Amino acid sequence: MRSTAASNPHRYHHRQLAERALALLRRGHPLDGLSKQFTAEATFETLLQARFHRSLALQFLSWVEPHLFFRSSLRAQCAALHLLSSFRLFPPALIIAQNFITSSSSTLDCAAIFQVLSDTHLLCGKRGSSAAFDLLVKSYSSLQMVSEAVATLNLTKSLGLAPGVLAYNSILDAMFKSRKSSVDIDSFCQDMKKSKISLNVYSYNILIRGFCSSGDINRGMELLREMEKEGCLPNVVTFNTLVDAHCRCRRTDEAESLLGLMRNKGLQPSLVTFNAVVHGMCLEGRMREAWRLVKEMLGSGLSPNEVTYNTLVGGYCNQGDVQQALAVLSEMARNGVAPDVFTYTSLISGLCRDGNLGQAMELLKQMKNRGLSPNEVTFTALVDGFCKRGCLEEAHRVMKEMEGNGFGSAVPAYNALINGYCLGERVEEALMIAKEMEEKGLVLDAVTFGSILAAYCRKGELEKAISLAELMTGKGISPDKFTYSSLIRAFCEKRSVAEAHELFNKMLSRSIAPDEVTYTALIDAYCKEGEVEHALQLHDEMVMKKILPDVVTYTVLINGLSRKARSREARRLLFRLMYEEPITEEISYDVLIYRCRDADLQSSVSLIKGFCMRGLMDEAHRVFESVVQGGKKHVEAAYNVIIHGYCRARKVQDAFLMYKRMAEDGFAPNAICTLSLIRGMVEEGMRGELNDILQKLVGGCSLIDAETAKLLIDLNHGEGDKELLFNVLNEMVKEK
Repeated sequence: MRSTAASNPHRYHHRQLAERALALLRRGHPLDGLSKQFTAEATFETLLQARFHRSLALQFLSWVEPHLFFRSSLRAQCAALHLLSSFRLFPPALIIAQNFITSSSSTLDCAAIFQVLSDTHLLCGKRGSSAAFDLLVKSYSSLQMVSEAVATLNLTKSLGLAPGVLAYNSILDAMFKSRKSSVDIDSFCQDMKKSKISLNVYSYNILIRGFCSSGDINRGMELLREMEKEGCLPNVVTFNTLVDAHCRCRRTDEAESLLGLMRNKGLQPSLVTFNAVVHGMCLEGRMREAWRLVKEMLGSGLSPNEVTYNTLVGGYCNQGDVQQALAVLSEMARNGVAPDVFTYTSLISGLCRDGNLGQAMELLKQMKNRGLSPNEVTFTALVDGFCKRGCLEEAHRVMKEMEGNGFGSAVPAYNALINGYCLGERVEEALMIAKEMEEKGLVLDAVTFGSILAAYCRKGELEKAISLAELMTGKGISPDKFTYSSLIRAFCEKRSVAEAHELFNKMLSRSIAPDEVTYTALIDAYCKEGEVEHALQLHDEMVMKKILPDVVTYTVLINGLSRKARSREARRLLFRLMYEEPITEEISYDVLIYRCRDADLQSSVSLIKGFCMRGLMDEAHRVFESVVQGGKKHVEAAYNVIIHGYCRARKVQDAFLMYKRMAEDGFAPNAICTLSLIRGMVEEGMRGELNDILQKLVGGCSLIDAETAKLLIDLNHGEGDKELLFNVLNEMVKEK
């Protein structure tokens, strides 16, 4: 003993310190008195001596971890990593590994770090375990250091150790997050198989999530089939990933099929699963089916949460059906789910888009009373709403409140204000606000320039618009769809079709998709120039790209075709649906519309609406019948449009009969359609029929609970006013 101490006095001193530290810990005494004497080597010795005493080792690590002599010693930290791994305390071990990687990476490469871990591995007596090395691999992976993770994995194998599937999975996850190519990922999976590592459910879930996130849903489905073939059972997470991916790509029908497959495999869809499908249906505007799914959730014992309700609120608002969104708000209150900032912001935005600014301000007040603070989006929606109604003073007042809440540098709100002045043809004042933005250090964007440029175009000041577009590009701002559309329409109005089409082609070359307004402007210009073939080609292009021609588009084409006397063309059959004259019975609309693509069929629903607006109900009815016979998914929309049309035309009996037929076909009217029908029946004195169908009518359209709806009708039998509907709903969701 004396000879050892004499030959290596430093190591003897470190051992003494270690023994003293452990003795103090055994007696429950603190180690603070040793801080000035302790060193990195003493720390390593203490960890070696405590490696078989879990409680002592953990107490010592808790004390030593903040000290610099531990954090600066790679050897001591590697010993700690081995100990924590052996105790299966992986989260704190991972933190230590990440710390020494980040602190040592500038001076040591992964091979040097691995060597120290390997040396301490032998000293700690962990000859057969790869746990610490697996954690080192995972640490590199979590830091997105994929090359170092793979190198460490290979070095581990060179020691004769077999890295676990955890290490491989961590690299797979990092490869996706680092956007490695599918070729690299496939190659790594092959290496796993060569190393006799079987992919487990977590491996497959990482692969499925990664490919789905990159948009390759088909590969995700292939992996689902592969894992079942390999005897690896998918779990709820597997299906949730695939369901969510399909819904985000608006492939909700396939997502519903996956729900059925889950159940067939004995897996119960979770709240996350249902919320994903509800979101997908809302994205596709399938609100009735979204409600059906919420009821299915309730039937399976799951309660909708704030995510479910917020998705529905957002979906209805995006469809322009704010009344139904308010009904969801009242349902939230009844079920004890508190609305949040997102809920109120969606509703306020929807009301502002509808021009119901008083109601929007009422909801803002209610929101504040609940202790919720409006965010930038909330304020911007209000500014935009007031500006579009020409209420610029109120818009400035909201801007002032917004700035008082710390959102003074909100470019979208300034853009809304500029647009408001431009809509009022007060372009000089809009330019002053843009100047104020620059003085505040705010960056003008395409929206800022686009609003002012559009105002110049509306005033016929094309030269100023072109100059502004040049200034815009000179500042490095690329024109957006709105800017291009404004210029194209302005050139079309000047009968400069060649220049308009040149801009249109430039727009396409920059992958900016034109909308129906841009297409219609060009179609109109070509028709006026007598170039109907060009006009028809643009129409075909619209439909092919699923950009729906509206009533204006068809009217423009009809006029152009009429001037060219092209009455016998088959394509004109669809256009002639817009004529105000009766249409001959021999035209087979059902065949024509049945063969249309989905986009064409939606156009037909727009045509029904166009006829209804003109009061041409016979023509609207004939197109409606063709849509119904087509058996497509837009039948429900067609029912709502034509019932509302009959009510507008004061043909309430026809509307009532159509409502009964709609119910028999399994569809429910929306809020607008329902209110129109109620109002019409009251005005026509159809009290008996109204009382007979009231309960079904209210239940079918999912407005609010039946007693409240009955009260609404009783209170407002003479008017059927939608304002009252809002007030009733609003009262229901106030403080409860």
